[in-house]
Amino acid sequence: MSTDLLDLSDRILAGAADIEDHHPFSPSNELAEVGEGTAFVQSFANVSALRTGDGLVLVDTGSPFAAGTIHAAVRAWDRSRLHTAVYTHGHIDHVFGTAPFEEEAAAGGDPAVTVVAHEDVDARFDRYCTCAGYNAVINQRQFQAPGLRWPTEYRRPDTTYRERMDLAVGGLDLQLHHARGETDDATWVWVPERRTVCTGDLVIWCTPNAGNPQKVQRYAADWAVALRAMAALGPELLLPGHGLPVRGADQVRAVLLDTAEVLEVLHDRTLALMNEGARLDDIVHEVRAPDELLAKPYLRPVYDDPEFVVRGVWRLYGGWYDGNPAHLKPAPDAALAAELAALAGGPAALADRALALVAAGGDADLRLAGHLAELAAQAAPEDPGVHRARAEVFGARAGAEPSLMAKGVFRWAEGESRRRAEGAPEPA
Repeated sequence: MSTDLLDLSDRILAGAADIEDHHPFSPSNELAEVGEGTAFVQSFANVSALRTGDGLVLVDTGSPFAAGTIHAAVRAWDRSRLHTAVYTHGHIDHVFGTAPFEEEAAAGGDPAVTVVAHEDVDARFDRYCTCAGYNAVINQRQFQAPGLRWPTEYRRPDTTYRERMDLAVGGLDLQLHHARGETDDATWVWVPERRTVCTGDLVIWCTPNAGNPQKVQRYAADWAVALRAMAALGPELLLPGHGLPVRGADQVRAVLLDTAEVLEVLHDRTLALMNEGARLDDIVHEVRAPDELLAKPYLRPVYDDPEFVVRGVWRLYGGWYDGNPAHLKPAPDAALAAELAALAGGPAALADRALALVAAGGDADLRLAGHLAELAAQAAPEDPGVHRARAEVFGARAGAEPSLMAKGVFRWAEGESRRRAEGAPEPA
């Protein structure tokens, strides 16, 4: 309990401390008491603990990697039994810390823990079991975690709801509200007596994760609606899914409404251009989030990227066809690459031009270099020299990107080509 999380949050919001020194996905696993009977564990995915007359309520329970540490942190603060765990959604970093509390309850003869969630959490867990291999691959790539295995066993909710659920535990009233945002199964929790809102991943202290290129559909407009509904309640304490707690009605309102505005701008401008018949390529390179909002410490694009949010809006309304007729029934990538390489004078010519563009260093140059390097590798998949060039190009691309998602994909491509250039085996 060494860090005053509220004080750190205040200083960052006031400009007296730098958000760059406290990445929202950097897990300290420290617990701070942030209000009367209210504690907050700042982890990779945060956990909020509420004291009641019948025991504790946890809003989210943490990741499989931090479950034991989170349990110990909560128990250092309060020894009461865990009465209820509320899952704000079904992502595995939020729902895998329940087991230590249940094991403790069973050993001590306490009543069983009740898990509450939106009704679509079960469907998410079903999908995770069906797509476990795919989820392992994309999360290895996103988080640079070779060997990561996706779980197929989940602690399912005991009680579910559809739109709203009023929950009373030990004299404390909680209002559970459904929203669609980063997920379709999201819950945000309002605790009126404590003027506290637990947002789950509807607030993550960075650009909203509404466009992840490797994950299922996200919902920018609905997300903004939920944030504005929270703000209308006048909360004085905000406990987010990632990042730091926020206190003070004015600061909480600013975080909620600024985040809503970023989503609304990206959504509305994208949809307007779609209604005019624009192609996806045109929209992606035209729509921008306001720089003054992205400069806020709680809206930096360090995880998702506003450009990816635009693509997510297109996917929601427009499907997978991007407006380019050549992409409707395309040739195989390798066939196109071989044809273009032949026209250019061979794969090495494409690779050399890609390296020259990297040396130029501008964003447009790096984007074009990525295309050429990938074409060269598709045309000559066994050429070590081509793969050395591809590794250099995507290493440069990763170094130029602020978002973890872009970095993850580019670093993965860099690693692929470095292994192929050196004749090294692929990771298990």
